[in-house]
Amino acid sequence: MVLLVIDSAKIICFNSSFVGSTHVGAAAPEIHLYLPGTNRMWKIFGANSMVRVGKHAMCLAFVDGGVNPKTSIVIGAYQLEDNLLQFDLAKSRLGFSLSLLARQTTCSNLTANVFNLN
Repeated sequence: MVLLVIDSAKIICFNSSFVGSTHVGAAAPEIHLYLPGTNRMWKIFGANSMVRVGKHAMCLAFVDGGVNPKTSIVIGAYQLEDNLLQFDLAKSRLGFSLSLLARQTTCSNLTANVFNLN
C-alpha cells in the first residue's frame, strides 16, 4: 500500500499486481452504506471503490474529507456507475439497486423498466 499526498488530500493506492479481479471489479472488500432510520444497505463493490491510475497502481476512489469535513460523505459519479437509482422527489426517498455488475450486466445494456427499485 502507498499513501500519496497531493495538495493535502490523502489518496490510498495499491500495487495492482496484488489486487485480484472479480465480476464486480477489483477484489476489494465491499463497502456497506446504511441509510439512517432504515434497514436499507447499499453495497459498493470493487468496480466502484477502486480506480486504476496507471499500469501498476489502483487507488481508492474516495476523497478524504479532511479534519473538518463539510458533509459526512459524498457519493461521486464513479460510485454511481452501473447502479440504478430512483429519486422520488414527492416522498423525499431514494431507491437503489445492487450493482448491475453483480447481475452480469451494465447500464448500457439495459432497457427501460427492467428493475423495480421499490
